[in-house]
Amino acid sequence: MQIRVLFFGLLKDIAEPSEDTVDLPDGATIESLFAHYVSRFPKLEGLADSIALARNQQFAQPGELLADGDEIAFLPPVSGGTKYTQRIVTPEGHLFAITREPIDSQSLGREILQGLDGALCTFEGVVRNNSKGRATRYLDYECYEPMAIKLMAQIGEEIAKAHAISRIAMIHRLGRMEIGEASVVIIAASPHRRPSFDATLEGINRLKKTVPIWKKEYFEDGEVWVEGDWDDSIVKLA
Repeated sequence: MQIRVLFFGLLKDIAEPSEDTVDLPDGATIESLFAHYVSRFPKLEGLADSIALARNQQFAQPGELLADGDEIAFLPPVSGGTKYTQRIVTPEGHLFAITREPIDSQSLGREILQGLDGALCTFEGVVRNNSKGRATRYLDYECYEPMAIKLMAQIGEEIAKAHAISRIAMIHRLGRMEIGEASVVIIAASPHRRPSFDATLEGINRLKKTVPIWKKEYFEDGEVWVEGDWDDSIVKLA
């Protein structure tokens, strides 16, 4: 059987090519597939306890049996209109998107605001000029887009049910970002102020630990993938 394999974030610097197709015998599992790549790229073994798995764009378990045509993605820890590469608008008006263009927070807020709302809370995650004492030149974000947009929508809809908000919008930008530019924006509209604050805080906290988006920081003397942590609910390889 033939399996399509994808590597993201810092794993791309270890496994080449970052997209591969491999033929495996019947009875192979995701775990045995990973062992195949460890034999080619031994550095992967030391990262096993932080790598999450996706099978056909859904989180998966190491012992799952593979089937012909499966797409398997190995995911390092997350950090974390026509202008959208991915966009979902629910029947309730919740909006989730991935873009490579600068994010217009005011337009996004107007898109979800309704007459019943008395509060609009906006969170913007912006690029700062330093990291752990090193001067940052710029950042570069990438993600597993089909899976990321589905998870953003799932998180947003769960938040909307848990808080007294009318609508929520979540948008993440990919590609190169300069100092001061927004990489992620979360906006919640609600009749009263407290639920919108709570919703945006929960949104960014869950997005950074669950959605497969990775950040690479560029400095004058080099670059590095930013390591974060998966949410405790996500099963890793080891």
